[in-house]
Amino acid sequence: QVQLVESGGDFVQPGGSLRLSCAVSGILFNFFPMAWYRQAPGKQRDLVASITPGGSANYADSVKGRFTISRDNAKSTAYLQMNSLKYEDTAVYYCNLPTYGAWGQGTQVTVSS
Repeated sequence: QVQLVESGGDFVQPGGSLRLSCAVSGILFNFFPMAWYRQAPGKQRDLVASITPGGSANYADSVKGRFTISRDNAKSTAYLQMNSLKYEDTAVYYCNLPTYGAWGQGTQVTVSS
């Protein structure tokens, strides 16, 4: 059974940083791409970043240069390092395993002064 568990969401001031984690179980993690999405209130869920099994990453234009996706295959965990956070980054962030169509439960990130 595939399971994704996110953690790391929090309240943070503009300009601050957070690191989200997504622990994956039930698969051979190192063989599969991973992705992070986010959904703000009243808006659709949007792709933030994705990473291949080999570590190649792609980003939404809105987060390029500020966010970094990474993975630790030995720990079966994906990460999203978020720097220079803005008010508009406030959302529930979801970890996604595209091959299985699997989602985590989401973790809330709130950027507020």
